[in-house]
Amino acid sequence: MVSSVRFYPFLLILLIVVSSINGQGPWRASKCETDGDLVAVYFTSATKGFIAGDAGYLASTSDGGKTWEKYELNTTEDINEIYFRNSDNGYLVAGRKMFITSDGGRSWKETQLIGPGEIKNGTPEFLSIRFSDRRRGLAVGSIWRKVRDREVVVDSLVMRTEDGGETWQRTIVPAKGELYHLDFNGSSRAWIVGDGGVILATTDSGRTWQKQVSGTTEPLFNIDFRDDKEGYAVGKNGIILRTENGGNTWEKVPTPFKGTFMRVDFADDKNGWIVGHKGIILRSSDKGRTWVRQESGTESNLYGLFIMKRFGWAVGESGLLLEYIR
Repeated sequence: MVSSVRFYPFLLILLIVVSSINGQGPWRASKCETDGDLVAVYFTSATKGFIAGDAGYLASTSDGGKTWEKYELNTTEDINEIYFRNSDNGYLVAGRKMFITSDGGRSWKETQLIGPGEIKNGTPEFLSIRFSDRRRGLAVGSIWRKVRDREVVVDSLVMRTEDGGETWQRTIVPAKGELYHLDFNGSSRAWIVGDGGVILATTDSGRTWQKQVSGTTEPLFNIDFRDDKEGYAVGKNGIILRTENGGNTWEKVPTPFKGTFMRVDFADDKNGWIVGHKGIILRSSDKGRTWVRQESGTESNLYGLFIMKRFGWAVGESGLLLEYIR
């Protein structure tokens, strides 16, 4: 008996160490009441959050995800992103539409990003939106048109506002492909990633843009900057990029994982997560230099991610929700 009592704590410690080495983490799955995919998740506090996705599905929680309440947005457009610049003021982009709230998501109203007839060579679609302050913001996506029953991207699309989203003006950028995501740091610096490995950068709040050398032609779906220097981008075929100088140079981070990565998000300067297709979740605890796989418990595609120091959420196919319990 004495031997077994002494052995049990040792075995428990060993199991904890092995679990840590393998990168397994406590992700807990649930499902919301939708058959469509969830692609966006955003929390304004530990208890207040939002999820959104296909066919205009939008729901919110006020109890940390224990229950979710659907909001009828009156659109069938797929919601591509949710973003709040503070606890009250939030934005949704859904196809060519944008919806805004000024009361913390209790009500939403549609507003115009592009006026009728402003885009003459195709149909606009917006995928990402960010604000640097209460006045200045950017929305990005693409212009597409049907060619022989196929939707073909014909140009990149970047819109800019200086009045909190009341009016928007198009900004021409040195790219023609689809732009998937953008991130601000401070009031003047921002980055955009897109098809063909495109990374665009601005130092004047989006008035002008320059291409950065990504070193890849794979689509880049998401970008996250911690400050003016340290940033991360992820994409297709296992691409993870990292910079320590604001994107003047980007380095590929080698990993054995070759899936499609959809989102990267850092909770602080050291700890970051990546989610992607087939349920993959990766974690880094050394500023993105190395990554280990965490057990997600699903083979479904994961499209959205939101991580803070004390909690996190991922969303994906067919209403899938994953909560990270620390």
